[in-house]
Amino acid sequence: MTRISLLFSFLFLLTSVTAQEQELVQETFKDDKVINSHSVETLPARKLDFRIVHRFGDLAGDFGGWDNFYGLEDARDIMIGFAYGVTNKFSVGINRTKGSGPLSRLVNLNAKYRILHQKVDGSMPLSLTFYGLSSISTMKKTEIANELHSFAKSSHRVVYCAQFLIARKFGDAFSLQLIPSYVHRNVVPSDDENGLFSMGLATRIQLSKVIGLIADVTLPFSDLRTSANGYYPGLGLGLEFDTGGHVFQLNLTNTTGIMETDYIPYTRTNWGEGEFRLGFTISRLFNL
Repeated sequence: MTRISLLFSFLFLLTSVTAQEQELVQETFKDDKVINSHSVETLPARKLDFRIVHRFGDLAGDFGGWDNFYGLEDARDIMIGFAYGVTNKFSVGINRTKGSGPLSRLVNLNAKYRILHQKVDGSMPLSLTFYGLSSISTMKKTEIANELHSFAKSSHRVVYCAQFLIARKFGDAFSLQLIPSYVHRNVVPSDDENGLFSMGLATRIQLSKVIGLIADVTLPFSDLRTSANGYYPGLGLGLEFDTGGHVFQLNLTNTTGIMETDYIPYTRTNWGEGEFRLGFTISRLFNL
């Protein structure tokens, strides 16, 4: 094959890839997380995401107010970690969280795979991504037999979550996502259940070129997880600032835990009683 033939073949391949990318709806969400929930987005290939997430203490209510400077002197949960785009459709991540539930000091391993991608011409009306998470508690084992962190088996340290993220972008300014989820805890108290289904809803509204309004809510499907038993849906509201390779997020949420394996089964704080907190997310992308 001549050099000219090779050049034309390369240009044809490049044009085909570019055309395929133009057919796909881009940036259904600006980030791969909304507030508490993951979004349908996966990282671009060979991109490394370094991320810090922080949840402060209660802003108001019995444990907030001036005494703890409206929650800013407390840290309910902290996450620091990395995620990497293996391909444009598949990304993996690892992070560490303080944790706010009965199992804390969590090492979290996750993976996301984009199954469907919404197309501009409407031939594919939505995007679909699978998200899987495994959280491993590194707490020190206690000798008290009835405590969750007695860890009679090594598997008792592990909690799993599986989600389907189903999203659609409506025009340039509005995106909506459904999040059916299943959380499985290998060990629970005798009056609790190992498996827990839930449904989440997330949205993003573009307010300006760099600012978006974001929100999400997660409702567990369980007779045990009701307000009468002291459990509440996790609800978050926030603003997202896109400054190029850097995404900064400010939010308010009643969830204390950051990971799905933490906040879905263990949210016991109520917006109506002032038990919500300020949080922020800093994300930076690097080329590898």
